[in-house]
Amino acid sequence: MIATANIQYAWTLFVPEIEETYGWSRASIQVAFTLFVIVQTWLAPLEGYFIDKFGPRMMVAFGAVFIGLAWIINSQATTLAGFYVGAAVGGIGVGSIYATCINNAIKWFPDRRGLAVGLTAGGYGAGSAATILPIAAMIESSGFQQTFLFFGILQGSLAFVAAWFLRSPGSSEVRKSSKLMQTTHDYTLKEALSTKLFWLMLVMFVLVVTGGMMAVAQLGVIAKDLGVKEFQVDLHFFVMAALPLALMLDRIMNGISRPLFGWISDHIGREKTMVIAFTLEGCGIIALGYFGSNPYAFLILSGVVFLAWGEVYSLFSALAGDAFGTRHIGKIYGVLYTAKGIGALFVPVGNLMMEATGTWSTVLYTVAIMDLTAALLAITVLRPVLRNHVTYSKSLYAKESAVAQGGALPA
Repeated sequence: MIATANIQYAWTLFVPEIEETYGWSRASIQVAFTLFVIVQTWLAPLEGYFIDKFGPRMMVAFGAVFIGLAWIINSQATTLAGFYVGAAVGGIGVGSIYATCINNAIKWFPDRRGLAVGLTAGGYGAGSAATILPIAAMIESSGFQQTFLFFGILQGSLAFVAAWFLRSPGSSEVRKSSKLMQTTHDYTLKEALSTKLFWLMLVMFVLVVTGGMMAVAQLGVIAKDLGVKEFQVDLHFFVMAALPLALMLDRIMNGISRPLFGWISDHIGREKTMVIAFTLEGCGIIALGYFGSNPYAFLILSGVVFLAWGEVYSLFSALAGDAFGTRHIGKIYGVLYTAKGIGALFVPVGNLMMEATGTWSTVLYTVAIMDLTAALLAITVLRPVLRNHVTYSKSLYAKESAVAQGGALPA
């Protein structure tokens, strides 16, 4: 997961260089990012099928080859179409690795599902923290093409080696939690899609993930437009430009948030944790729009936004395992994960809104409203729907058990 992170999180460092080199518009370059996320997320249901068929080792090894190839393609691209192809290849690679690792974490640790998934997803969220500065430095010294080539080979190789240490739990190792509200019936994809809970989760996922996607793809652009990109932050023991420092801190906060909020959700429940996190993100985005032109405020508030956004990947995946069981979770969470692809469609819209209004504040305030709406849904709608869903699934399991044992159906 760490080896795949730069495909998404370091992209913002390359956009200004590509724009300056070829003279293409920001919006047209960012289509590559949108294409990457769409391919990564919308192929997840298919990847879930192959995970069940071939196991985690083959899927991650396959994905590793593709993440390496993606940046090699980018290093040679001289047209927008070339970068679009690289983005699509990267989406296949990252999607294969991400879906497999999350799927495995959901299955292995039912009592600590939020923490386990959070730690796994945290590798993706914080994975680029250690390489942001080397990538930025290499772009400056050797150019973005050479940087794509070197890190593409490095990242693909690391993921390929790591693949061979994975395995899924055996049937005797799969169990249910005795302390969390979890279903006892393993839903098929068709059954999950027929529930109100699944579609409520999908809507909430889209609402929250959209803001984070905009921040990930556009942070460099936002920093430039707010006039803080080149500001030298003096922290006494070192001096660094505001944007690279913000990106490094954001990756750390993003990585921390996934296991942190996952761990909290294991103790107080997924829906209560969602209320806390989504409210924090909404308020953080509003503050970023209001105070972001101050470089120090930009650093702090962008970190708050990433802290409160990264947890969606641990909370929704853990909740999916709780609600629908683990036997078919690869396919079910694969469909739910397409929320990220839907959110990616709004990334270019952010550029258009900014150009129409002349300020990023309009975009940020709109996203904040979406986050606060999701927080309200979590406490007023998700909680009772989840409770009723689990009660129904337990009665369904009791009937299935009675039939399997040849007994009479319970009333």
